[in-house]
Amino acid sequence: MENENSRIPSVEQSSEKNYEFCPSSENKELFTHLFAPWRSEYFGSKPSGCVFCAIANEPSKDDENFVLFRAKHCYGVMNRYPYTLGEFMIIPFKHSDNIESLESEIWLEISSLAQKSVAVLKNTLGVKGVNLGMNLGECAGAGIAEHVHLHLVPRWERDTNFITTIGGARVHGVPFGQQFDKLKVAFNELFGDKK
Repeated sequence: MENENSRIPSVEQSSEKNYEFCPSSENKELFTHLFAPWRSEYFGSKPSGCVFCAIANEPSKDDENFVLFRAKHCYGVMNRYPYTLGEFMIIPFKHSDNIESLESEIWLEISSLAQKSVAVLKNTLGVKGVNLGMNLGECAGAGIAEHVHLHLVPRWERDTNFITTIGGARVHGVPFGQQFDKLKVAFNELFGDKK
């Protein structure tokens, strides 16, 4: 009987098991691929059209889509496939696949919201650090390359381990919905929204 883990290629099963780690090194070490099966739903279920534009155009579904806030030019939305719990993105309403074409006031709002959002993450979730990042283009790692967005990834000391790879699961201490509610309240207070 085949179990779930037997479908994940092991080093021995993989035809791509040997890659040079450091090609310029005299001591050429080899590495293998690590698999992240919890991300398979993301890779297999991309909707047609721009998902960020769909969210932007449906404010009546903000709670369903995990929208944290709406500003003048941008909105914040929780990442459904987070690296760490509490990860969200700042996304301009304007559909663009590059930052060069964004008007200065949009870019400045992204920057201002990032600064405020880091404070919200620190004050609300007690994070010890935050990774900020944009992957501009598919070759740079963007999962949704057609619409620029800024990731904010909350970090705590010793928050990563191999349980995800070995066990095929993420360990989160707080349910996703509870984290969303907590952040939504904090952003409502920040923007003066009394919902």
